[in-house]
Amino acid sequence: MYGIGILSRWNATCGISMHAEMIAHEFIKMGHYVKVFAPHVDSANKWWHHKIIKDNEENFVIRCYDELDPQTMNGGRIEMEKILSENFDFFIVESYASIPYSDVEKLVKKLKERGTKVFVVIHEGCRDQIGYSDMSIFDAIVVFDERFINELLPEYRDIAHVIPYPCHPIVRGNRKFAENGLVFFSFGRQPVSEYLDFIKALDWLSKRFDLTYRVVRSDGLLPFNKPWLRQERKRLSNEEVFEYLHSSDVHLIPKGQTKNVVVSSTLCQCLGALIPTVVPNTRHFETLPEYDGVKPAVVYDDVEDLKNKLIRIIEDEEFRKKVVESAERFVEENRSDKIAKKFIKLFESSQSLLSIAVS
Repeated sequence: MYGIGILSRWNATCGISMHAEMIAHEFIKMGHYVKVFAPHVDSANKWWHHKIIKDNEENFVIRCYDELDPQTMNGGRIEMEKILSENFDFFIVESYASIPYSDVEKLVKKLKERGTKVFVVIHEGCRDQIGYSDMSIFDAIVVFDERFINELLPEYRDIAHVIPYPCHPIVRGNRKFAENGLVFFSFGRQPVSEYLDFIKALDWLSKRFDLTYRVVRSDGLLPFNKPWLRQERKRLSNEEVFEYLHSSDVHLIPKGQTKNVVVSSTLCQCLGALIPTVVPNTRHFETLPEYDGVKPAVVYDDVEDLKNKLIRIIEDEEFRKKVVESAERFVEENRSDKIAKKFIKLFESSQSLLSIAVS
């Protein structure tokens, strides 16, 4: 059994939190001792994409740091004693743009003085966001795919390791496709502009099919008045997300264009529901593999392409089946328990390298 510490957001509406939650719970299932050190809620909530999902915190979570201020990008502090009062074999820093980099560096040096191996997971999307003075203080840098190395950290290639973002395991539903009319579904808190393609395409589609678009947002509702649009203001737990997915026929993920290197935590969270997922052609999805010529999600280029691909999903049962099969294969390859085991393997290899160096 290993002692594993994790510095990260937790129980929040963001990909950093979800990554930490998925691997931490898998570590616990394996029998390892885990402590999570999370930001103070009032500090993290200053950032638009951080909202707490549940109030009943697990007993292994300690809130002990402030994030950088979003207006000034200053401040931020770690209560070191709350972390250093514990002993760990391995420590993971889930790194992101508002983490207090200076204090993280101080913490890493103190942990390494004790013999703790320290690893960093890069969530930042561009080099300018990464605020460490020297990343060689980490025993290894974990990235989600090769783009992060090639575009952000080429000089640290020798200590960088690719471990994909984990997928929530498969949870099967029993809905027959369009059994009570077509139901499309989106959730989250993306900017309104990122829903426009879906609104335009579904408006056109509604003239041919009986359909409903269910949108659940934790922020304000979308400013559209359509007879087929059903909206709720609600923050969903993982369990609730799958309930909504399993009562829907197609999952629509709104994402905007970005120059940053990025993956979609929403896709990894939801593909295991095994319903067809449709996404825009943005950097979030550019590394999706093809299995027998079909990707785990249907990627569209513009509104016209979106219309055509939605029609194909609706009318071509064989294509729909292949999309779901591709999603299932992707999830099985990147399941959270398999990803957690990759971390353990990395931990153990770092110990082996140390033993070789000492001998």
